[in-house]
Amino acid sequence: MSLHELLRAAAGGDQTAWEEIVDRFASLVWATARAHRLSRDDAADVAQTTWLRLVENLDRIHNPDGLGAWLATVARRESLRRLRLGARERPSEEIDLFEAPSGDAIDVPLLERERDVALWGAFAALSERCKTLLRLLVSEQEPSYQEVSAALDMPIGSVGPTRIRCVQRLQSRMTRAKLQS
Repeated sequence: MSLHELLRAAAGGDQTAWEEIVDRFASLVWATARAHRLSRDDAADVAQTTWLRLVENLDRIHNPDGLGAWLATVARRESLRRLRLGARERPSEEIDLFEAPSGDAIDVPLLERERDVALWGAFAALSERCKTLLRLLVSEQEPSYQEVSAALDMPIGSVGPTRIRCVQRLQSRMTRAKLQS
């Protein structure tokens, strides 16, 4: 079903159409909120507000092909609003992301942890612009450059070259970290 048909059906109350829209764009909305370094709870609030805005505006979407960019823009604005209202950065409690599945050889989790520490150290040393861009680009469903442009308020022609420079900087920092250890 095309986006135009999905939007029309969702506006008419079709739950299946609404679920399809959410399935297609949920990772973009989530990644946009998390790219602003919001906590999991604040990002969830931003995502919910973004979906609410879509419900309120279903009948006003005249360019269905631009829905992803529209959602990214709404999520970005809601994220910035949340930050302005005093939300603070909080440490993540997602410890389970770094635990190896049971049954691995003892050295595998240690090597993976060492690699992860080096990677996150190199990532932390990047500029905020690079960190935000890379976080957004590694979301489950890779967003289009138009969606990234809308989410980060960046010219669409800058997305690719900026991504390349950021990845090169990350690789360079990882290489330096290997040489130092």
